[in-house]
Amino acid sequence: MHHDTPTNMNSAYSTYRSHRLLIGLASSVGLLLCLADLPAVAQRKRDKADTALAKPGSTSTTTVRMEAETQFTDGIRYLMTDEPSKAITQFAKVLQKDPNNAAAQYSTASAYLKSGKVTEALPFAAKAHALDVDNKFYSLLLAELYVKQKRYGEAEDLYEALLKKGPENAEYGVELAAIYLFNEKPDKALEAYNKVERELGLNEEITRQKQRIYLKQNKIEKAIEEAEKLVASEPSDPDYLLEGAELLIANDRPDQAIGWIDRALKLSTDLPQAHVLLADIYRKKGDMDRVSKELNQVLANPNLEAGLKARILSSYMGMTGSNTAAQQDALAMAQNLAKTSPNDPKTQVMLADLLMQQGKKAEARDTYAKAARLDGSIYEVWGALLQLDNELNQVDSLLIHSEKALEVFPTQGLFWYSNGSANLYKRRYQQAVDALEESQKLLAASSSNELKKGISAQLGDAYNGLGDYAKSNESYEAVLKVDPLNDYVLNNYSYFLSLRKENLPRALQLAQKLVERNPTNATYLDTYAWVLYVSKDYAKAKQYLEKALADPANVSGTIIEHYGDALYQLGQADKALEQWKKAKMKGGASPDIDKKITSGKM
Repeated sequence: MHHDTPTNMNSAYSTYRSHRLLIGLASSVGLLLCLADLPAVAQRKRDKADTALAKPGSTSTTTVRMEAETQFTDGIRYLMTDEPSKAITQFAKVLQKDPNNAAAQYSTASAYLKSGKVTEALPFAAKAHALDVDNKFYSLLLAELYVKQKRYGEAEDLYEALLKKGPENAEYGVELAAIYLFNEKPDKALEAYNKVERELGLNEEITRQKQRIYLKQNKIEKAIEEAEKLVASEPSDPDYLLEGAELLIANDRPDQAIGWIDRALKLSTDLPQAHVLLADIYRKKGDMDRVSKELNQVLANPNLEAGLKARILSSYMGMTGSNTAAQQDALAMAQNLAKTSPNDPKTQVMLADLLMQQGKKAEARDTYAKAARLDGSIYEVWGALLQLDNELNQVDSLLIHSEKALEVFPTQGLFWYSNGSANLYKRRYQQAVDALEESQKLLAASSSNELKKGISAQLGDAYNGLGDYAKSNESYEAVLKVDPLNDYVLNNYSYFLSLRKENLPRALQLAQKLVERNPTNATYLDTYAWVLYVSKDYAKAKQYLEKALADPANVSGTIIEHYGDALYQLGQADKALEQWKKAKMKGGASPDIDKKITSGKM
């Protein structure tokens, strides 16, 4: 149960707003047509009107009345068709001739309110109310405007006056109670709710509101009394008993809750929620055998479809918290349910979620894949599957799964990004560019800066692979403009520039910044060393390659080969040959490594 002031109090206040606005406007039209609010001249005796008609050059009373009616009716029509500014213009014409026309004052206020202009609406609503204090629609509109300005006391006065006029207005006690709550008067709100109940009888929503107030006041017994009222109102309905049990559980009264649940099960033995609640109670008591018994009773119920069982088990999983035994028990149940219902996608998703929560990524990935095969329409399943493919470095699976996901969701930029990344890794550069450009277009307005940088960085790689060096440089520079310390781009951009022997000063600048930030990273040290090598600074290249070799765990055949190359350029051919042989044994060296070893030359 929620112990805070309910967020739906505002909706409780405004429940009838649209309905009563329509009624109020209809009432305004009636007032006008009945001449209650027309200029005084329109209410003169017929013989005086006839005299006026007979005088040359005089304005016909009937004409004035018809013109006012037309203007007012046009205003109402504009208001009903969501054109409040045009409505205001029409009502203004009526008020210019008769500022004491209460209906036009009310309708103008309604039009301003519909435009979201509370301050402008208020004087018109106040005027309408002052002209006709007995019109409840005028009172209600003025009260609503007061509430929007947090002038709760004045709104309370209007509602209190309205309720005093007779029991036919009793329903407005609900709105008055909401205003009391806005104004932090919970006891007066309870009093208002009780009056409504005395006049109109027990109301489920009012009872729940009272429960929330009592819970916030920590009056648990009072909240339970309200729950008992609901049970008494429908003694054959177990749902109210289970709701009461939930309230008791939330307020640390498990034994009392068991009694309510048992009463519900006597009414109906087929209540999955009852067994879930009992499982939660016994979990907190540490009785895991009883937990298994209750949940297995639900899972063994042949009348429940597999998807519902999966949802019930999922709700239990949410209760287990960090209890390892409970999590393992839930996993065993989920695996058993998945075996007995192998073709139910909800069951597979539930099992995959649980496996993911417990860090079993490979199993979770396979289970999400099965769920996707059973039902490919669930976006979240594809998202989780592609994420795990990426985290597990399963590039072939990432490529296949992203293609299948895009068949169902062709406008999802994240799926295009996954597809582009997989194609880039597979060195299918054109396909990578196509996918990444589509991703960039779809995610332009909504994605995070990190994702945008990731797309641009990979486009830099893909364009380079295609030989479109201008676009490659442009993509890398776009990343560095917003993130000048992006290690991925600093590394790849500087390395590709060095391979192309293009703009070597820029390559040196980027690579130097990279190693300053990562002084022990073997890969980055090798990048800087290679840029130095291409720039013919062989001694300095050798120095940084030796730093890279100091991290044997991350040394690759490429780094060893580069070290041999630097030694060769420094006139140490024998030592270079030794390093080239090591590079070949290590693996990952260039295709020219055999020629270097055979000839002993670059």
